[in-house]
Amino acid sequence: MCGIVGYIGNKEAVPVLMNGLSQLEYRGYDSSGVALFDEDRLDVIKCKGRLKFLEEKLAVKKYTGTIGIGHTRWATHGEPNDINSHPHLSNTGKIAVVHNGIIENYLQLKEFLMTQGCVFMSDTDTEIIAHLIEYHYNMIGDFVRAVMEACGELEGSYALGVLCADVKDTFVAARKGSPLIVGLGDGENFIASDIPAILKYTRDIYILEDKEIAIVRKEDVTVYDGYGREAKKEIFHVDWDVEAAEKSGYEHFMMKEMCEEPRVIRDTVGSRIQKGSINLNGISLSEEYLRGIEKIYIVACGTAFHAGMIGKYLIEKLARIPVETDIASEFRYRDPIISDKNLVIIISQSGETIDTLYALREAKQKKAKVLSIVNVVGSSIARESDGVLYTMAGPEIAVASSKAYNAQLSALTLIALDFASKKGEITKEEEARLTMELLQVPDMVEEILKDKENVQRFAAMHYNAKSIFYIGRGMDYALSMEGSLKLKEISYIHSESYAGGELKHGTIALIEEGTLVVCCMTQDSLFQKMISNIKEVKARKASIMAITQKKNAAEAEKIADIVITIPDIDPILAPIAAVTPMQLFAYYMAVLKGCDVDKPRNLAKSVTVE
Repeated sequence: MCGIVGYIGNKEAVPVLMNGLSQLEYRGYDSSGVALFDEDRLDVIKCKGRLKFLEEKLAVKKYTGTIGIGHTRWATHGEPNDINSHPHLSNTGKIAVVHNGIIENYLQLKEFLMTQGCVFMSDTDTEIIAHLIEYHYNMIGDFVRAVMEACGELEGSYALGVLCADVKDTFVAARKGSPLIVGLGDGENFIASDIPAILKYTRDIYILEDKEIAIVRKEDVTVYDGYGREAKKEIFHVDWDVEAAEKSGYEHFMMKEMCEEPRVIRDTVGSRIQKGSINLNGISLSEEYLRGIEKIYIVACGTAFHAGMIGKYLIEKLARIPVETDIASEFRYRDPIISDKNLVIIISQSGETIDTLYALREAKQKKAKVLSIVNVVGSSIARESDGVLYTMAGPEIAVASSKAYNAQLSALTLIALDFASKKGEITKEEEARLTMELLQVPDMVEEILKDKENVQRFAAMHYNAKSIFYIGRGMDYALSMEGSLKLKEISYIHSESYAGGELKHGTIALIEEGTLVVCCMTQDSLFQKMISNIKEVKARKASIMAITQKKNAAEAEKIADIVITIPDIDPILAPIAAVTPMQLFAYYMAVLKGCDVDKPRNLAKSVTVE
């Protein structure tokens, strides 16, 4: 959600903070601000809107201070405006706070603080943190201890950066539920909510655990755990290239990331297929354990949930284990029936999605084994899982996920094949055939990307559409849900996805002349059924875009206005390739409408609040 960056060292803080915040724009935000020491005074400069407005405010005066914290806010409590923007100050102006997350008991704390004479200026839950820290600071006279005491009273999630006007050589960072890292430099140190913010300056970081508090000075960093004991931290070295977080000549990050899909799929599956067999290093699920599983739960949010829906089809068809898919934000609140006879597969691109993290903890509390599919090494979900299958997507900057989804599908395919092989549900020959085809998928996606102008032309004919429908059957229905979501996320066109057979149960009433229907039809066994569904909407004078395999293109062309083909492939693997043209379609629709493709309104990359 929001972005945090902090700096202390010998450089001027403002350029470092602004560079860091610009690297976090992909997370989504509606206001921004910084707090820094300037001429021994703690100043706060903040405003609603994009970073360019903050830059204009900062340009009015030359700020030479070398310590500061910065923030980009995605509104939760209180509308986006200058007052609700971070950082927030205590009444005396001694304490400045930036915060990601949600404080669940802020109303109770606010009532108490008001009895102590605190006057609140904003509608945010964050402002109470500044007042609460100052309350403890006035009581005990120690900045660090005051932060510790305040954190002990906060319920909910937080990542904090805190400055104190009386302590000009230190800032404090704290984390619970919301991600925060500490960057380690030479005579300078940093904090950030994500790695790209500080990658220009350092590759060595501490990953803060829940309830840890970091005391950050120019020359050193000390970390304490939730009991006030000094924590021994291991340095995590970031080994991916800084250029992976840059556009490299592409107009948008999303297009760059779609063009990276062949590499991502290749990297995710390549090292895990050896001589026609799956080898998932580090995931020790034995044949005996798999035979004892009564049910698998796949739990995720948004795009990752759609990947999980396809994972359900894959695992049930190949490994013959019952699978239930759950939206993470609903999972723990329905008191799921879980035991040690269940495996829970958690999917999260960031590894920090708060709903998904809490679902993981619910599963572990009920004795289930947890296997996670994540993209970020050292993330909270990865650390708390029993086993991890890392996708090799690299940093994904555009808010709308593209390459991470392909990587998740690839990982789920590996898992399904591995489980099926261990259980003896497929022969070694079948495993070898499917793994060989899986290794060819990157080349197929490259072929699809070469034909993207065909998708662009069709988008140019329909970008003024008010409503679009996606239909499919089986895995294509799950795939259509992701295609519909992409369109909504970045083009703001209303879109719905339906199982093809559901059209006649009400949805067809919405089809009229000119309505665009995107039809996924990559599953051979359901192809003729989809032809019938297309005829139903075509009879109501709908416009049709069909996505199918080349071998079926001629028949699809008889009824569709445009047919986008993918190379012929086993239907089990088709969704990995077939999602790319739908991503391209959403992208071109958004570009033609003049939308901000990489930073769509109201959305955030890493959702760290419930």
